[in-house]
Amino acid sequence: MTLSGPQYMLISAASFAGMGALVKAAGIEGIPLMEILFARAIVSLLLSLVDCWRLGINPLGHRRDLLLLRGIVGFLALSCFFYSMLHLPYAEATVVQYMHPIFTAFLAYLIIHEKTSKATLVCIVFSMMGLIVMASPNLSMTAAQQLSGSGLAAGIAGAFGAGLAYTIVRKLSRTDHPSVIVLYFPLVCVPAALLVGFDQFVMPQGSAWWVLIGVGVFTHGGQVSLTRAMAVDSASRSASLSYIQIVFAAVLGFIGFGEIPARTTVLGAALILFGAWSNIRLTKRTQFNQ
Repeated sequence: MTLSGPQYMLISAASFAGMGALVKAAGIEGIPLMEILFARAIVSLLLSLVDCWRLGINPLGHRRDLLLLRGIVGFLALSCFFYSMLHLPYAEATVVQYMHPIFTAFLAYLIIHEKTSKATLVCIVFSMMGLIVMASPNLSMTAAQQLSGSGLAAGIAGAFGAGLAYTIVRKLSRTDHPSVIVLYFPLVCVPAALLVGFDQFVMPQGSAWWVLIGVGVFTHGGQVSLTRAMAVDSASRSASLSYIQIVFAAVLGFIGFGEIPARTTVLGAALILFGAWSNIRLTKRTQFNQ
């Protein structure tokens, strides 16, 4: 069964939200950042290789230069995102990360000359309004209460890296299979995580094993769905729809960590959902009138 771009993005957003919650849980278990990245990459590497073998495709792909660049950019962006996840509250880290649709729209236009539709711009505007509303309580915090500066900087850097990675994925979708594109991410992450952080690795205990495996499984599902969405839809539109993850993050933050959503979080989530709904409706109307 072939799904539409928005449907793939919904699955991707839910998967990445699950991954984020498990990353937060792994940090609580005392697992270092690079070990979380390594575990995520090992699981995704195995699943990607199985996919390539099952489909009978060459795992090395065609545009190996771009595939390797996608892996490097993805590793750096994910490192920044995981760092922000470990140093900021879950919902806030997700909100900062979701500046990436703006970067994606700009980079997609700059690199692959892909114009952003009016429907996508509407979605980005409403989603950014929702993001600002959700983050607004922090504007009145005292210095002692304010968010980690390094965590915020890492989140913004991760958002830019994600925008660049999405643009590269969109370009690669014209030449390479989604399973191959996803494979290069862990191919870079496994050796890079070992090189950077092996001396800090610890032996997981009890449920921490399942948390780490879950990070890999959810991330792989999110990556595959995202790559398929990029293959059938524009980079900017797919990225704008990923704002739905903020809503999933707020729900999981409440269920998993007892983070009670503020009124501003509920209002912000409503604006984000309205933006995503408007994007889909306006796009369908445009296609119908053509």
